[in-house]
Amino acid sequence: MTVLADISGVTVSHVSGDGGTAKKYVGVQPSGETYELYIVHDNVIYEPVTEDKIVWTTQRQGSPGSLKFTVVKDNILNFGEGDTVIFRYGGAGVFYGYVFTKTRNKKGLISVTAYDQLRYLKNKDTYVYSGKRADELFRMIAEDFKLITGEVENTGYTLGSRVEDNQELFDILQNAIDETYDNTGRLYYFYDDFGKLCLKNISSMRLDLTVNETVAEDFNYSSSIDKDVYNTVQIYDDDSEGGSRKKYVFENGENITEWGVLQLTQKLGKDENPNSLGQELLDTYNIKHRELVIKGIFGDARARAGTSLAIALNLGDIEVNTYLTVEKAVHNFSHGRYSMDLTLELKM
Repeated sequence: MTVLADISGVTVSHVSGDGGTAKKYVGVQPSGETYELYIVHDNVIYEPVTEDKIVWTTQRQGSPGSLKFTVVKDNILNFGEGDTVIFRYGGAGVFYGYVFTKTRNKKGLISVTAYDQLRYLKNKDTYVYSGKRADELFRMIAEDFKLITGEVENTGYTLGSRVEDNQELFDILQNAIDETYDNTGRLYYFYDDFGKLCLKNISSMRLDLTVNETVAEDFNYSSSIDKDVYNTVQIYDDDSEGGSRKKYVFENGENITEWGVLQLTQKLGKDENPNSLGQELLDTYNIKHRELVIKGIFGDARARAGTSLAIALNLGDIEVNTYLTVEKAVHNFSHGRYSMDLTLELKM
């Protein structure tokens, strides 16, 4: 993992062997292309010739942002795992990450997978904490693993005591965000913004974009009660001294009749109110899981996982005319065309 002091304007602060002037090897790109891809090895900047398309992917939970591309190997290009990858579109920073995988073929092409800083949240560790907010936990983990942070919002809710034993950092942070949401109704999202880890309320990530039938090249729409859908919530609280267990049950009779019993069971946390927690969970999960994948939209690099945009589409059994959150965004940069596929969750 190489950390550069600065690469704005395609200039590094420390360059070896050339008197302070960065070496840039420019590949010939088709006319009209406005994207820039750089690989930095030993403080030397390469701009390689790329084959096929460049794919940038972000997901809202549990996965780092990735950039996948194929470069032409020549006698100048030199890079390896851990080297920095920078990708810009229209002059704006899109992706800042590190090479993790290289795959070669006999034609001299190297397929590369790079990940942003979130990749390091796949490390496992043990944390025992109490009296912290999710944003404080976020900063603590970032500092422990030498990750660079950007905008981190105050989540405003003090978490209960928790022991996270040998868990992925992704899961440790997500548990804190889930507990915050269960008790406040405020949903937060952490992501890498061009080399800086950010934590923001999803409500502040709304874009001025509208997708309708004339914009979407195609879409797939599905509805399901098979995953993360519950019409019964059982909260339990153990009395360690008396050896008893108290249960609180919240249910929706109409959906039990229609779907059968789909039960979520959760232990009551310290200082949590069972009635407010149970009702909050029932309101959250007693809804069909609906997923909408919109394909071939004209690309906009602001539309990443965690952002929301206006959707105006007739899907058959429902008509959507509201803002929806992007669960997954796949951006395709090919010669002469930039498009994106967006996966959105409908809670309605």
